[in-house]
Amino acid sequence: WPCMPSSYDSIFCANVAHIAPFAVTKGILAGAGHVLKPNGVLFMYGPFKVDGQHTAVSNEAFDLQLREQNPAWGVRDATEIGHIAIEHGLKLHERCSMPSNNFILMFSKIA
Repeated sequence: WPCMPSSYDSIFCANVAHIAPFAVTKGILAGAGHVLKPNGVLFMYGPFKVDGQHTAVSNEAFDLQLREQNPAWGVRDATEIGHIAIEHGLKLHERCSMPSNNFILMFSKIA
């Protein structure tokens, strides 16, 4: 990311993880870990699995539809994303349920 390290208080990312290869999600985490200030926050919004399981039948159907369009796409697992975030100095602080079976994942940069 062409930004100064530790220069942002927060980052918001909406509806990206499921319509891009998983490498993009990893890149978002790596970039956020680089540019967020200590205690800065990354918010990721969209449909997510939890502990490898879909949270709604509609999300499972949506996941299959996405993977038919592009095998690199699909509903990602919030638990797995949380583990990867740690590698980039981020901690999954909260998973908030939102309308339409979506979530906001809130990560904070470990100070």
